[in-house]
Amino acid sequence: MTSMSSQYRIITVCTGNICRSPMAELMLAEAIAAEGLAGAVVDSAGITAYEVGRPIDPRAARKLTAHSIPSDRHVAREWRADWFRSRDLILALDVDHFGWLQQAAPDRESLSKIRMLRSFDPAVAGKDPLDQGIEDPWYGGHADFDVTWNLIHAALPGIVAHIRTELAMRRQPNRQHPGSDQPNAQQPLRSIS
Repeated sequence: MTSMSSQYRIITVCTGNICRSPMAELMLAEAIAAEGLAGAVVDSAGITAYEVGRPIDPRAARKLTAHSIPSDRHVAREWRADWFRSRDLILALDVDHFGWLQQAAPDRESLSKIRMLRSFDPAVAGKDPLDQGIEDPWYGGHADFDVTWNLIHAALPGIVAHIRTELAMRRQPNRQHPGSDQPNAQQPLRSIS
C-alpha cells in the first residue's frame, strides 16, 4: 500500500544531507523531469542533525553544475519519523543509512519502502546490500564526487522505470501492489562483524 497522496514521493537518505543524498535527489529529479513523469516528486534528508541548515557541499555543487543541475536552493535537513508514512520509496545511499532506516521503521509497510539506491543499478542489483553502498565522498576530493556521480547515475534508469511502473499501477483501480504482502523486497542488512 502506498501513501494517500496522488503523488509518488521518493526520498534519498545519507548521513548529513550535504553530499550524496542531495546529489541523488537532484539527479533523480532531473531524470524524472526528462522522462515527463508527472506525479513523481523527490526530496532528501540525513539521518543525523550534523549539517542541518547548511548548503550542499561545494564539491557536490560543482559536479552538479557541470551537468547543468542547479543546487543552490538545497538546505540540509534531518530525517523525520513521519516521512515513513508520507514517502513511497526511501532510498538509502549507504549500508549504515539502510540499517538505520530499517531499525527506525515503525511497521512492515514502512520497512517495505526502504531500498538501497544502488539496488536499481543492474550491475549490483542482485547483490547483498553490503555491496550496494556509496562511500561518503566528503572525506575525499573531486575524484570521489565523480565516483559518487557515476554510481548514482548508473541507478537512475532503474529507479525511473520503477517509478513509471508505480505510477501506472496507481492509475489502475483495485490492483494490489506486487509484493505488498512482503515485509521487504530487499534482504535485511547483515552485520559484517
